[in-house]
Amino acid sequence: MTLLSRFCRGLGCLVTVPLLAASPPPVVAIYYHGNILTGEQRATAIAVGTHEIVAVGDDATILRQKQPGTRLYDLKGAFVMPGINDAHVHLAAAGQDKLGVDLNGCTSLADMLNRVSAAADRALPGQWLLGGGWDHTLWTNQTLPTRQDLDPVSRGHPTILSRVDGHIAVANSAAFAVSGVTSQTPNPPGSQFDHDAQGDLTGIVRESPAENLIRRHIPPPTPELRRRAILLALDDAAAHGVTSVQDNSDWDDFLVYQQLERENKLKARITEWLRFDDPIELLVAHRAAQSADDRCLHTGMLKGFMDGSLGSRTAALLSPYADDPGNSGLLRYEQARLSAMTKERAAAGFQIGFHAIGDRAVEMALNAFSGSSAAMRNRIEHSQVVEPEDIRRYKSLGIIASMQPSHLLTDMNWAAARLGPQRARNSYTWKAFLDAGVPVAFGTDYPIEPITPFRGIYSAVTRLNEAGVKTYFPQDKLTIDQALFAYTQGSAFAEFSETFKGKLAQGYVADFIVLDRDLTRVSAPEILKTRVLQTVVDGRIVYRAADN
Repeated sequence: MTLLSRFCRGLGCLVTVPLLAASPPPVVAIYYHGNILTGEQRATAIAVGTHEIVAVGDDATILRQKQPGTRLYDLKGAFVMPGINDAHVHLAAAGQDKLGVDLNGCTSLADMLNRVSAAADRALPGQWLLGGGWDHTLWTNQTLPTRQDLDPVSRGHPTILSRVDGHIAVANSAAFAVSGVTSQTPNPPGSQFDHDAQGDLTGIVRESPAENLIRRHIPPPTPELRRRAILLALDDAAAHGVTSVQDNSDWDDFLVYQQLERENKLKARITEWLRFDDPIELLVAHRAAQSADDRCLHTGMLKGFMDGSLGSRTAALLSPYADDPGNSGLLRYEQARLSAMTKERAAAGFQIGFHAIGDRAVEMALNAFSGSSAAMRNRIEHSQVVEPEDIRRYKSLGIIASMQPSHLLTDMNWAAARLGPQRARNSYTWKAFLDAGVPVAFGTDYPIEPITPFRGIYSAVTRLNEAGVKTYFPQDKLTIDQALFAYTQGSAFAEFSETFKGKLAQGYVADFIVLDRDLTRVSAPEILKTRVLQTVVDGRIVYRAADN
């Protein structure tokens, strides 16, 4: 026993208080005989407390901390690293896609229509057919689908199906009829209904303002359906080593997350983004609905959209698309209004992140951020086409580049044709941002790309397609250490959690993954074959491979 003497100012007297020696923290589990990448260093064992890491070190030192009831796990030399923090996902949308018409990987229009037909066979009378994932750039003729293609196979069910990037969709005639959209309906600002040479609707709807004229007529999913979808997406994340997500879903989905947390069924830490366009009063109320000190679930930045995507030719560019000279993309805002809204929300203490893919959209976002404090850690999501001088503006304004290297695996098939050779050189420039001292956070944009981080890591360190035969400006590839940092500590910094997340150290949360190979020591093609053996979140095993 020790004695602690202190002066009691209120009573004006000296008091002596007995203080018991602190008991050691509980050690719930010890993982040993491993190859553990803690962040910058290596260890072989880790002691896990109730929620946090108690100690990291060599086997002998850590095993001495074993207590009655401590569970022991022999890693048998397996590679362990901090859990992946995916800096950009749409978790609920991914789950809804799994429950809807799954068009990911369609090899042709005929393949797409066959899947829609099968969904129509299963659907109840009057039920909407929803889903997405189609990518016409993978098809031989690369022709967009039309409502006339969908009408026979959807058999009267209102249908709207998103392209893989989420920035255009194709709707059938029944969906247009239910929503009252006709060939005379004006385009909402920042979006477009495509028309054929005769002026009729083709079925293609570009960007959410136009899509919402249709989607607002879809019956909202029930809480039970939202829950089913979210659980599927959380299982997917856990199976791929993702322990934290920075998520863009609806507020009703956040209410499901709250219920799952109360039930101890939240398999990943979630930082939920709020809608930049919502009124300040609503944003403040939503922020107050969950404690900011909750390390498993809380709200984070405000998400706004500057433009669309390159794949849909709706990303806003400073000069027209090289393969579509009459088109420079679609902007969502006028600069003065955007800047005023940004200033107002920053004054209310909100971190802000803007979706900006084209160089014109990036320029607009940077203009809106001018004058903001670097301490806000404002972000530009995607940052795909950026002029070198604007990269320097990221640095001077303290803006984080939140990027998704797995997009390049898809986009390199057509990006240079869309952008032209010089502008393409200024696209997907992860290394240029790091060289300029700009903080970088990596994610997947799930379900736009699969949630597996290993495709993104491979892309970042090779800038090759998955077949290994096509390259895209290889001078911008990263080292494996830089790529892993961006998926862990970089992503943690982007959400103000770097003091307790992103590496394996005493006092940090017990979030880590066990892999079947050491990502730092295998050849690049081997990264794509990586399997997750175990995923641990908050000290709890949330995924274990069947053969592990």
